[in-house]
Amino acid sequence: MSFLTPLAFLGALIAIPIIVLYMLRLRRREIVVSSTFLWQQVLQDREANTPWQKLRRNLLLILQLIILALLVFALARPFIVVPAVSAGQIALLLDASASMNATDSADGSRFAEAQRRALEIVDTLGSGDSMTIIRVADVPEVLTPYTADQAALRAAIVNAQPSQASADWSAALTLAAAGALGLSEGSDFNVVIISDGGIGEASALPAIPGDLSYIPVGTSGENVAITALATRALPGEPPQVFAQVTNYGASDADIFFSLRVDGELAFSERYTVSAGDVLPLDSFAGLPARFQTLEARVTLPAGSTYVDYLPTDNAAWTISSATGTRRVLLVSQGNLFLDQLLRLLPSLQVFNGDPARPLPTGQFDIYVFDGYLPDVLPAGDLLIINPPRSTNLFTVTEETTETGNIRVETADPRMTFVDFSTVNIRAFNPVIPIRDDWAQSLIRADGGDLLLAGEIDARQIAIITFDLIDSDLPLQIAFPALITALLDWFTPPSPIDRDALQVGDTLSVQFQGGIDAGRVRLPDGGVVDLTGESASRIFAATASPGLYTLELSDDGTLSQSVPFAVNLFDVNESRIAPQISVQLGGQTISQAAEEELGQQEYWSWLALAALLMLLIEWYAYHRRNTLDRAFPTLFRRAVYGGTVHGAS
Repeated sequence: MSFLTPLAFLGALIAIPIIVLYMLRLRRREIVVSSTFLWQQVLQDREANTPWQKLRRNLLLILQLIILALLVFALARPFIVVPAVSAGQIALLLDASASMNATDSADGSRFAEAQRRALEIVDTLGSGDSMTIIRVADVPEVLTPYTADQAALRAAIVNAQPSQASADWSAALTLAAAGALGLSEGSDFNVVIISDGGIGEASALPAIPGDLSYIPVGTSGENVAITALATRALPGEPPQVFAQVTNYGASDADIFFSLRVDGELAFSERYTVSAGDVLPLDSFAGLPARFQTLEARVTLPAGSTYVDYLPTDNAAWTISSATGTRRVLLVSQGNLFLDQLLRLLPSLQVFNGDPARPLPTGQFDIYVFDGYLPDVLPAGDLLIINPPRSTNLFTVTEETTETGNIRVETADPRMTFVDFSTVNIRAFNPVIPIRDDWAQSLIRADGGDLLLAGEIDARQIAIITFDLIDSDLPLQIAFPALITALLDWFTPPSPIDRDALQVGDTLSVQFQGGIDAGRVRLPDGGVVDLTGESASRIFAATASPGLYTLELSDDGTLSQSVPFAVNLFDVNESRIAPQISVQLGGQTISQAAEEELGQQEYWSWLALAALLMLLIEWYAYHRRNTLDRAFPTLFRRAVYGGTVHGAS
């Protein structure tokens, strides 16, 4: 055994003043007597006491000297030389990816096992060694820079948490390799990887400097995962759902596969997934015709002998592709141009109504009335072409042929790509809104407005005041440009570019129109505000799989709510069978052997023993009177020392 700080033994000299204080201590024993008259002379004779007393056996003195000895040894930092995995300057990469949540370890989880192995390496650091801890998740994180402070290293490891995302090993290894920069030639630089082996594309990286060591964790590959989930909806057809369940284990697994549609259970069935096989699922009965969110989940039946060690990938979410499909009701006098154009536009499901009959009772997103108006306008967005009569929203005036000098309000974003310079119109019936504050003039001729649009009573309404047949507009490129612009205004484009992400991905959110604030509601109910001044905001808090909801506001009023899904869907994370070696830099790195020499210190145990002895000393001191009464002779001899005389 050796000592890192042998000068600490000078602290043993503190024992001298402790012993001197006990020798100077006056020892008196209280005795109950019937009278003090006969003792007055004795008291006068002993008023002056000799300060130096003979040192006698004393339990408290012995305990205090033991405490001092333990503290001195702890400060001297005794150690023994033991085998170690690595030495010198060490970059320790601690795998914190989703697969490290697997529960096939005796420590509770793979990550807990990795923490224990990392702490063992810290305990064997030599006096000249230093270490940095890098947590490897979707974004590598340096938990502590290079340091020899074992307390700081241990705290960083103990406080680390696993993620539910894929690990970016390429970035983590590049970050670790940077530790070799600035070291002199021949310096001892080491990279230690504690992982279950799923480093993915990082295996193709070039060789990194220093010696590489790999410590595998985990024992089993048993895991059932949902590896795909998607929906598709075609106009006029029921929604289609595709799912895929993969058994990465070595034994067959009986499972229950269930689907929840907008939070309600819609499907549940039992299946058997063969070992190492994939089960595709695409036939589900009882799904509603329209829905927004879909949740798939895999559970094991009661009494199952299969052990699923990774629950993170047992659930998946998706947004119905029919969410962006708009149901349009067209009521016309047989306008084939309009009918064909609407059917050619993507994301529209067109239904035809009969002007001679009442409106269908179904729910529609947009109503298109061409030369027709019902008795009561429906509660929805309206595109009215050539209105035949007045309503409670507007008044239809006399027909006019003053169609010259057509002007398009190109400053309005709805008219950006609309060009009426070559459009010819025979006549139209000008429309006057009942209220001036809800309709804006977008296209105007000498005789009045050709197109009005605005919002009233929570409905968006556009009015084309002329009959399409009385113009050559259906033959012009301006026709699809105009109708498309109006339909996009009725249902603005999604503020997000995608609604399916992987854990750790970032999402770009576009603030359009009057949107001035936005936030994202997390799966656990938390809220993240989207801050910034630009129209494009970035959301990166996708640390957990689940359903997220983007909420956009205009002057404090919620104007749009858009859900999106975040899933794991990573083969490297779901295939949890631990690897006994990894490929890196063109070489195979097998399980690390303890080839270096490290130092195992014991100061913490000595400090703990000193604390225990201090508690014993405190207890003995405060219980002295009680024990004196219970065992007077024995206790006095042990604590006070010397001979104890009986009371007279």
